[in-house]
Amino acid sequence: MFSKKNSIRDSLKYNNCLVLDNSLRESTVGQLRGHTLENKWKIYNEVKKVGFQNIIVASFNHMTRVGDVFIQELKEHGENFNKFWAFSELVDSFDEDGIPNATTLPVGLQKCKKFGIKNVIIEFDLVYPGIDYNIFSVSFITELLLERLKWVRENLSIDCKILLNFRDFPKAMAKKQKIVLQIVRNIASLGKNQRPFGFIYEDPFGNWLPHEIGEFTALVRDVMNRCYWTDGQLLAHIHEQYSLADSTQLECLANGATGIWASLCKVGAFLGHASSSVTLLNLIRLGNTRVLKKYNCTYLRTAAQVVTEITTGIRPDPMQPVYGDRALDSVFGVDTIDDEDEFSMATFFGVEPVMRITPLASTEMIIKRLTDLFGEDCQFNESVALNMKEKMLEDLRSNRKEEYMSTVGLAMLFDRSGGKLTPEMCDIVNETESVERLHEILIKEVKTEWDEWDVRDGLRDDKVNYDAFYNGFMSAYFSCYRCEETTKALKALDMDANGQVDWKEFALYLKWALRQYPEIDTRDKLIDIAFRKGLIPAMQDEIIQSSHL
Repeated sequence: MFSKKNSIRDSLKYNNCLVLDNSLRESTVGQLRGHTLENKWKIYNEVKKVGFQNIIVASFNHMTRVGDVFIQELKEHGENFNKFWAFSELVDSFDEDGIPNATTLPVGLQKCKKFGIKNVIIEFDLVYPGIDYNIFSVSFITELLLERLKWVRENLSIDCKILLNFRDFPKAMAKKQKIVLQIVRNIASLGKNQRPFGFIYEDPFGNWLPHEIGEFTALVRDVMNRCYWTDGQLLAHIHEQYSLADSTQLECLANGATGIWASLCKVGAFLGHASSSVTLLNLIRLGNTRVLKKYNCTYLRTAAQVVTEITTGIRPDPMQPVYGDRALDSVFGVDTIDDEDEFSMATFFGVEPVMRITPLASTEMIIKRLTDLFGEDCQFNESVALNMKEKMLEDLRSNRKEEYMSTVGLAMLFDRSGGKLTPEMCDIVNETESVERLHEILIKEVKTEWDEWDVRDGLRDDKVNYDAFYNGFMSAYFSCYRCEETTKALKALDMDANGQVDWKEFALYLKWALRQYPEIDTRDKLIDIAFRKGLIPAMQDEIIQSSHL
């Protein structure tokens, strides 16, 4: 078992991972709002900053899309078309009996010629119910692929790159494995100058387990290698449905895939897909230096955030690995921060990890946080840290909800735990109190809005029910009111378990946000920071804490 584990790690550590970027296409699939020309330029520029050299720019059909106009603008701006790719069907249509119309050149290829796109992804299905596979057979598909390969080289460019996409790959491997592998064998057996650039494949619904797609990948790679096509590309694309997409994509790379085709962020059809940013970061943390040399990996996090916001209009989910706002937080201890052999994502991206001081924090973590904020002091020792942990637990038992993360919150906890405020602590507290007076108007604005929701039950008592709190303040951060995540979060705020949220609880986080981020100057910014930086992390901590009680 251990040797197999090491073999998988080595496969990932030394994988050269070609990235065929699909940010311009994947991130708009299944979205309520499409990309404008301005959106496409912004996304394209983010892709360029990361350094990807293979970029999918279009999936053509008979209609004139925004992508068509964008490609024309790319040409007018003198962009390098050698790195651009577009999709085309192998066959555009089948008649009512499932017979392919192979004589008509697919519109995708026609438009590639029109716009000067020389690198093509030719797609086909092997288990589609509307196709007669007695006619659309292995020999028919192979001959048609050879015809398309010849046409592309004669009409687009002799030095073009062509990828063949098994669009229904896992289902085809499960139902018609011999047919899939025979097509792979037929293409892999071609002469070096006849072969395409390689194959790509996808799990379009995210239904399959990682080891299943991994085994399918290994079978295809084995056939390619047996035909002496060891340099043939094999790129994976995995959609999300059951939270296995990223694991499955890594399994593909460990079993012979040479790269991925994906967007920088997970946004896409269904629940999204395994993004290039998360996959590359996983390779890097396993010691892969090859991708570090190929791409500007330290920019991956920022690029993924920007593409998400362009596409959806909001920032990524704070809990999104790698590029969510909370992805770099450290919660339970400092071991992974101080251990030189342990990969630190925050350090890699040049960001100081946020330490959340809660009753679950270790004494080492508390001492480190005190030292980071206030400098070295002999009082910052194991004894005072233990007292601070006990004080936090005491607050918890007495239903006193305090925040301990801000400079002021930590200083006040230190003072309450038997420590003597240092001159620097006193200055910070005094300065903060001055700033708080300037922010009183913002809290009053929120309180006015709170009161409007408060009186809807006929009683103004500084308490609102879950429904009112969700609709008034929480819906922008939790998409579904009835979802389990939202229910748990609301219960975490409801300290006395009466089905209501108390103004004092909410106001505590508003005050914390203003203390920690004194530059806040609007009601919207106050609510946003209070939720993203304070309430949501605290909700998670409360949920964890309650599970241990």
